[in-house]
This record gives sequence, C-alpha cells and structure tokens, in this order.
Amino acid sequence: MSQLEDLKKALGALIDPSSGVTLHEQDSLKYVSIDDERRVTVVVTMKSLDDKGKQTLTRAIAKVVKIDFKYHGLKVDVEAMKDPDALRSNEKQPAYIGIASGKGGVGKSTIAANLALALTRLGQKVGLMDADIYGSSIPTLFDMEIVLPKADENEKIIPFVARDIQIISTEFFLTDEKPLMWRGPMLGKMLGHFFDDVAWGPNLDFMIIDLPPGTGDVAMDIQRLIPATEMIIVTTPHPSAAHVAVKAGFMAKELKHHLIGVIENMSYYKHGDTRLTLFGEGGGRQVADRLETDLLAQLALAQPKNGHHSLYDMHEQAGIDFLGIANKLLKSRP
Repeated sequence: MSQLEDLKKALGALIDPSSGVTLHEQDSLKYVSIDDERRVTVVVTMKSLDDKGKQTLTRAIAKVVKIDFKYHGLKVDVEAMKDPDALRSNEKQPAYIGIASGKGGVGKSTIAANLALALTRLGQKVGLMDADIYGSSIPTLFDMEIVLPKADENEKIIPFVARDIQIISTEFFLTDEKPLMWRGPMLGKMLGHFFDDVAWGPNLDFMIIDLPPGTGDVAMDIQRLIPATEMIIVTTPHPSAAHVAVKAGFMAKELKHHLIGVIENMSYYKHGDTRLTLFGEGGGRQVADRLETDLLAQLALAQPKNGHHSLYDMHEQAGIDFLGIANKLLKSRP
C-alpha cells in the first residue's frame, strides 16, 4: 500500500464529531494529496458544521498528518455535507460538464465555447460558466460587451445570453482591465455565487464549465459545489501537454468525478491534402489510455471560415466535429 493510501486509510478512520460516524463510512473524505515538498491537502465534509466540531476534526486531522505520518505542511478545508437531493430545489438538474486541462494554451476555452454552441444547435438548453477565474475568456470568444450584469427582483444575477447560450464570467465584474488578484477562499466564494446566485433559466439541459488549467483550489471547489460534475480532459498531441493532462485527469478521478473522455486539440494542420502534425502525435491517445477513458475527438488546428476568430459554423469540418462530440454527450445521458 502506498503512503497516500495509508494516509487516506488513517484519515478515513477519524470520527465526524457531528455524526459520530467515521469519515470513510459517510464518504466525507473528499480529497487527499501530497505534494513534492511533503505538504498535505485534505478536503472533508461534516454532517453538520459548527465551530467546535470543525476545530475538533481539524485537530484530529493535523495529529494524523503531522505527528503520526510526520508530513511538513497541512492545508485542511472542512465544509458542511450537502444533501444531493436538495442541491437545486425541485427543478430539473442539468448535466454539469467540466472542461479541464493540465496546462494553459491548449484551447480549452475554445472547446468549451464550441461544445456549448454545438449542444445548442442540437436543440439543448445550455449554460456556460467561465470558471477559469484568472484567465476568463469566454465573453471575448463570443464577442460580448464587457458590462456589469443586472439583477432580477430576487436579487439574483441575470446571465447574459449569446447565441442562445446563457453565460456568466468574472470578466463581467472586471470592467477596468485590472488583473484578478484573489486568494483561494475568495475564488471559492465567487464560484459559489455563480452556482447559487445566478438566475439560470429553468430546465437547462447542460451546464458547461470552463475550468482553470491545472489542479488547484477551483477544481476542489467545483467538487464541493457540484459533486456530480463530469469531466472532459483537453490536451494537445505534444508529450508535455499530455503529461500534465494525465495529472488533471487523475485529480478528477481522485475527486470522484466521472471522466467522459479526452479531446486532443491541434492534432494536425491540413495543408491541401496533407496533414501536418505540428505538435507531434499520440498525446490524446496516451492520456486516454492512462486514464482508461475514451478519446472523443482529434481536432484540427484551423481558423473558422466564417470570419469569426473562435466559433465554427456547423457546416465546416470543425463544426461537424463538435456536433459529433455533442451527440456523444446526448447519447450518454440516461
């Protein structure tokens, strides 16, 4: 058994003071990781959250990590356990699809935007959440004006609509082009607002979530807010992109997200009848095999023919490819 598995087993045996049940028995140990500097990150939930109980559990975790296992650093995040049946009242719940990557620059946001557009073209009601907090680009991809959103009579944020897609992004709250300089807890609060304080239209079929690259706090926040989020991992054929994409995929699995599959972007450039593999070959298949999931598509490096800088028409090859991915998502629905 590995050190990580030993640590998980020890932490899982701890008792939730609010329920008297072990973390393992009530599935409260949501995430455990050990970095290269022997620092441990732990995410747990409690049946009922109060200051005394939270302090008791945090101390018990610290004892296991620092004294019993002698790790140098510890970050603990304790949240109240959410009732999945009460997560979003009695309304129909959309399928939450996270678009993730190990590193930036692989076209993740462009894929999120075009996948949302393809689902809309197939008659689905779609929301698009730009959760790439530091690198929000969805409004730019849709050529949207950057203005503050309005609120409805219930003081809920009204999402903007572009191409029949409901969209929210931090970009709309940063109208002076200043960089976002927030710490992890503030990011979590913003994501909480996106999920709970936005007046998303009724009966959405899909919510596409453009996640930040890497394996940071936002991925863990998503797990707590929407445990049932499914994931698509984006990579390029290049070995370095594939290597870090595998890490993002393993984190998604660690957080108990269902992996839908892998999209290899920038797979080739078509010059006449010749396919040029500018970024190497095999990255997408490597990631899919390592994660034991499907390779959903290998997308060409191509500029939209309609003059738009990022969104493809449904009649050009890239648009057809996205319709194919969207159709796979529809067929996988229960």
